[in-house]
Order: sequence, then C-alpha cells, then structure tokens
Amino acid sequence: MKKTDIAMIVLIASVSVLIAFFVTRAAFGGAANEPTEYQTIDRIEPGLGDINPTIFNENAINPAVEVQLAPGNQ
Repeated sequence: MKKTDIAMIVLIASVSVLIAFFVTRAAFGGAANEPTEYQTIDRIEPGLGDINPTIFNENAINPAVEVQLAPGNQ
C-alpha cells in the first residue's frame, strides 16, 4: 500500500468517527445536568404483623409436610 492509501483510510476512519459521534449525540442527547429524583420507601420492620385468617388458614393442608405412604398403598 502507498502512503496516500494509508492516509486516505485514516482520514475516512476519522470522519466516520466524528459523524457517528454527532449522530449518536443527536439521537440520545447529551449528559443531563438536572437533579435525579427518586422515591424512597418506608423502613421494613421485623416480624409478621397481623396475620389474615382468610389467607393463612390453620386447618389448611401444609405442602411442606413429608407424607409417608404405607408399603401396600403405592
């Protein structure tokens, strides 16, 4: 390759980078200097609080309890 070919490749690459920079800046905008606002939440307290009896029925089936089947009932 000649020196002029390398210089042309460098020039085209430089111009392409500049064009890409300005197109990206136009599409997404620059850095915002506005303050960011966010919502805070209340502190989570330990414990369960009041238990709703319609949801947590004490007579309901507990799926965490292991069930043993008799040898003849499989």
